[in-house]
Amino acid sequence: MTLDLLQLTEKVKALAIEAGGFIREERNRFNRNAVEKKHAHDYVSYVDKESEKRIVTCLKELLPQAGFIAEEGHGNQFTDQPYCWLVDPLDGTTNFIHNNAPYCVSIALRNHEELLLGVVYEICRDECFWTYKGAPSYLNGKEIHVSQVDNLDDAFIALGFPYDAETYKPTARRLVEKCYGNVTGLRLLGAAAAELCYVAAGRFEARIEALIGPWDIAAGTIILQNAGGTVTDFHGGDSFYSGREVLASNGKIHPFLLDIIEGK
Repeated sequence: MTLDLLQLTEKVKALAIEAGGFIREERNRFNRNAVEKKHAHDYVSYVDKESEKRIVTCLKELLPQAGFIAEEGHGNQFTDQPYCWLVDPLDGTTNFIHNNAPYCVSIALRNHEELLLGVVYEICRDECFWTYKGAPSYLNGKEIHVSQVDNLDDAFIALGFPYDAETYKPTARRLVEKCYGNVTGLRLLGAAAAELCYVAAGRFEARIEALIGPWDIAAGTIILQNAGGTVTDFHGGDSFYSGREVLASNGKIHPFLLDIIEGK
């Protein structure tokens, strides 16, 4: 079966924006007492769950033969199906709970070999980032590209600090020690999918995190790659798809960051 990726992406864009509208409305009447704790400092609410339910229901109609890997538990299997949706129904939940930007909806499609399309709708700024295999990347219809910054001194870098603090602390310390004072600035925004798109649009030169889920980074990965950027694990390899190690950059400063992470 040959997919019409442009047509499918247009439908996914509409779905992501619709889900974002639901999340925006719920934020206006949100009660923090509705929050559940999944793990230490890792939260979920009825908004995440309802958003995922709505998205998954619609995606099943769009492509019945696809499996799902979704943050709140719909599917989490990709075996015999020819395709798989990777869904984060509300990336940046902690930001959402505290009424702090950014937070977004992230939807990607892949087969067993590669990512096929990605859509990230950042709700607070009403920004829809999207692409599909072989296409440029876009923000609200305008083509985007990574920045041309090629040195650390001028680099603006986003970091992510995952919930598994004890495992990640050595890497976090090294990144802060080596980058703080030696780059233009460091930021912790708290929404991996949106931040990968910000690298794609040239707002950051890099974004670094580990120990997150594949749904957090799938859509942002293809958007960044199609905008001219680079995504690898912390050793320059391709195991980043799992989310365990994710170094995303404009490509030009990638070697410098690999050296820092590896302690060179």
